[in-house]
Amino acid sequence: MCPADNIENVDRGWVIPIGGAEDKEKDMSILRRFSTLCDGGRDNNNDDNNADNSAANILVIPTASELEDTGPRYVEIFESMGAKSSYSAINEREDCFNEEIIARLEKATGIFITGGNQLRLSTILGGTPVAKLIRSLNAKGVHVAGTSAGAAIVSEHMIAGGATGPTPTENGVNMAPGLGLSNKIIVDQHFRQRDRIGRLLTALSYNPFASGLGIDEDTAAFISPKGILEVVGSGAITVVDPSELTHSSMHKARREESITLIGMKLHILGAGSKYDINSRTAFV
Repeated sequence: MCPADNIENVDRGWVIPIGGAEDKEKDMSILRRFSTLCDGGRDNNNDDNNADNSAANILVIPTASELEDTGPRYVEIFESMGAKSSYSAINEREDCFNEEIIARLEKATGIFITGGNQLRLSTILGGTPVAKLIRSLNAKGVHVAGTSAGAAIVSEHMIAGGATGPTPTENGVNMAPGLGLSNKIIVDQHFRQRDRIGRLLTALSYNPFASGLGIDEDTAAFISPKGILEVVGSGAITVVDPSELTHSSMHKARREESITLIGMKLHILGAGSKYDINSRTAFV
């Protein structure tokens, strides 16, 4: 699944994968910046009666989580920032055909996909009117953020699971189709905290087309309509650029064997650093 086609004279919405465990109590810098984007760049905390003045309308999709309080918790957070917010309990595939849910999506200026189980996300949303609408809305300027499992699914090819550890191996990752908001990145989350570089490298060894983003907890990649990624949060993003890969042994590797990868380029980007996902250039 690829991103929906560009619309003439319309900027695409931002795509914001978050590494999970983002700050929800103190500065909330990641969630606050997303809320501000959804209100056209205006910070409602500087306004009187900000909830009434806000143009932000954030729909939370808590499908990945089976906890009943996940959706309401994010709604409360976004409303505390002055945004209008609600959540849609999409728990079965049949919910993705519900006209009321589709109508609520069409009114959103921002869509927030929570963490949980990314296979639950893909098996419930994949191929449905909701998934197709999220792609088309993003092409029309609606911003889409996802945390943890919600971050993994933004890409065309999604990391669904795999072993921890630093070394890529023949069976080191499980892949599944994602939402396809970008076909130029593959995202892994809780990255440094769960030692996941091996499975990200394994995913890239299959086909070195996309850049790999390993996103730490409380860290986000704010990807602009022009493809410029900015790091926001307290951690870092590990960017793996396979465009100069000269050798991968994946095609001949035996079961559980370590993979040889020659020519990979790696960047470690802290807050404020940037990466152009089109030209594959890192800068500050």
